Amino acid sequence: MRKIRVISTFILLLCSIIMHAQSATANAPVEMADGMRSNGKIFVVVGVLVIILLGLFAYLISIDRKIGRAEKNMKESKNK
Repeated sequence: MRKIRVISTFILLLCSIIMHAQSATANAPVEMADGMRSNGKIFVVVGVLVIILLGLFAYLISIDRKIGRAEKNMKESKNK
């Protein structure tokens, strides 16, 4: 129980530090994003991210189906 409390406290402190750092730079312009938008490269970045996410979702769905089939086979073999 003590480990969980220490880990959760550490995570909360880390989150507060990250939030403070982001609020300090929230008003600064992002040069890289502006440059990518002006060159049209932002669409390439978004496209790659979408492909990666779709691949991850497809992988998770296939694993879920395989686990479902394995559980079904276990239940059937247990009932026999």
